[in-house]
Amino acid sequence: MTALRHEFYETDEKVTLSIFDRGADPAQVSIKFEPRKFTYTHGETSLVLEPLKGQIDPDASDFTVGKVKVEVRLIKRVQGRWSTLVGDSPDPLSAAPIASTSSAPAAPVGVRKPKKNWEGITTEILSADKEKSTDEDPNVGGDSTLNSFFQKIYGDADEDTKRAMLKSYQESGGTTLSTNWDEVGKGKVEVKPPAGSEWKKWN
Repeated sequence: MTALRHEFYETDEKVTLSIFDRGADPAQVSIKFEPRKFTYTHGETSLVLEPLKGQIDPDASDFTVGKVKVEVRLIKRVQGRWSTLVGDSPDPLSAAPIASTSSAPAAPVGVRKPKKNWEGITTEILSADKEKSTDEDPNVGGDSTLNSFFQKIYGDADEDTKRAMLKSYQESGGTTLSTNWDEVGKGKVEVKPPAGSEWKKWN
């Protein structure tokens, strides 16, 4: 069987796994969730992750089959960061929590780390924004309608539009939001501060 290219990003509560299986037939896709094992099969292609770095909740985990990729949401039984998908670390539910050491385990053979996970970066930015109160940041809260508008655009967009939005916003320091991947993909997006303003980097 052919192994599939995949990448992931995580929060304390879940791991979002993207399996790049273009044109996968939802009727032919088979996914099995187990506490420390994940299995994906579609025709001659497969992906088995075992043992998972921590336990997942098979009943709460789910997936969606898209045109370009299959997105899987693995819900963690114990909150915290894994940093890798698989690992022989002790099961956090069967032993007392052990403080993680600074040396991270080596990534499994055959797994390529993505160059830039734009979706993961955006998720972190959005979740960080949500945690702030109006006392900490006067801009928070007042633009919820605008936020939901951008989230709807992003949610309904195709892969290239999403990549363009993420890359332009990240590289321009939030001063540009483009949906044109043909333009954004050519190179680094320049910072464009509003008229009469000056762009300065934070130390």
